[in-house]
Amino acid sequence: MTKRNTQQRRHNILAQVNELGEVAVEKLAEQFQTSEVTIRKDLTALEKSGLLLRRYGGAIALPKEIVSDEIDSKRKVAIAKAAAALIKDHNRIIIDSGRTTAAMIPELANKRGLVVMTNAIKVASRLLSLENEPTLLMTGGTWDPHSESFQGQVAENVLCSYDFDQLFIGADGIDVKRGTTTFNELVGLSQVMAKAAREVIVMVESDKIGRKIPNLELPWKIVTTLITDNGLADDKRKAIEACGVKLICAEIID
Repeated sequence: MTKRNTQQRRHNILAQVNELGEVAVEKLAEQFQTSEVTIRKDLTALEKSGLLLRRYGGAIALPKEIVSDEIDSKRKVAIAKAAAALIKDHNRIIIDSGRTTAAMIPELANKRGLVVMTNAIKVASRLLSLENEPTLLMTGGTWDPHSESFQGQVAENVLCSYDFDQLFIGADGIDVKRGTTTFNELVGLSQVMAKAAREVIVMVESDKIGRKIPNLELPWKIVTTLITDNGLADDKRKAIEACGVKLICAEIID
């Protein structure tokens, strides 16, 4: 069995779990004409990636509150397209949790040889749906329901073992003088991600720029590029560019 066949089978298994809510090892083995041992290995691998939950004799889908997707706004899509345009074939990238970063996944369908690390189930699930099959790495760690991602020392240690070309990360808010800000006090992993990448690319909608949020996440000195939409006011554009950050304002397409 080739690696491609294994990935395709696991993709199909995950699709069935999400559609039916649960699957049985015996029926899957019959459907895919393989052994129950192989199916159990598939389910174990998918569970380790945080994409389903194992149960005796099979597996069940993750709770809807974890995996439910909202329809991506036009602003998110515009930002996502601009971000994806910065990615070259065979790049090694980190994609942080968040709806804006997750919106970038469909734009990666034509990229070849990508290696993608993420701490988010939503991002991982979308990546597995791509036919170009990027190599998926997950941080593991402690599940944080606020950010819907894995955090903590385990995740930080995993990231320290790699180096990446680019980090794509969102933010709860932007302080035009200081950098990205967040409601979440767990900022350690974001900072480790930034240290592991040669380029740090922040993706955020324009209405979040100027928000007063207390926790500084990434100071401007470690941010390479900020991608937002064209609703950003001129005074905020000038203030951000004065901090040495490359600014991209994506055009919203109706």
